[in-house]
Amino acid sequence: MKKILFTIVLLATVCTAYAQGIMSKWPQLKSFHTVMSQTFHPSEEGNLTPIKERSTELAMKADSLSSSNIPAEYNTSKIQKAVLQLKVDAKKLDELIKSNKATDAQITKALSDLHDVFHQIVGLCKNEQEH
Repeated sequence: MKKILFTIVLLATVCTAYAQGIMSKWPQLKSFHTVMSQTFHPSEEGNLTPIKERSTELAMKADSLSSSNIPAEYNTSKIQKAVLQLKVDAKKLDELIKSNKATDAQITKALSDLHDVFHQIVGLCKNEQEH
């Protein structure tokens, strides 16, 4: 049991360090991640206040990310496509929240889907460095 726990902690540490390396090379990704983490993690506990208050900021960070220069080692068509998807989905989430017609379940799902796209980008960046 201790070996499994140690392996999980080690793997999480390595993944976190790797993601920080990507974000140090791509400041706009780091900036997006900051707002994403501050809004997504509370939503996991049912607290949607942060995303309701910061959806426009998150959409602006996604827009900034999409217009930024992708570091050369990550600049692939797959990453470009995922970044564009992030921008589109962040804007849709912001519009959904501003409509005042969305249920908490709809907001939670849209935010979770956006979070998945963010992690897709980070994963694609990792795969590009392996090649």
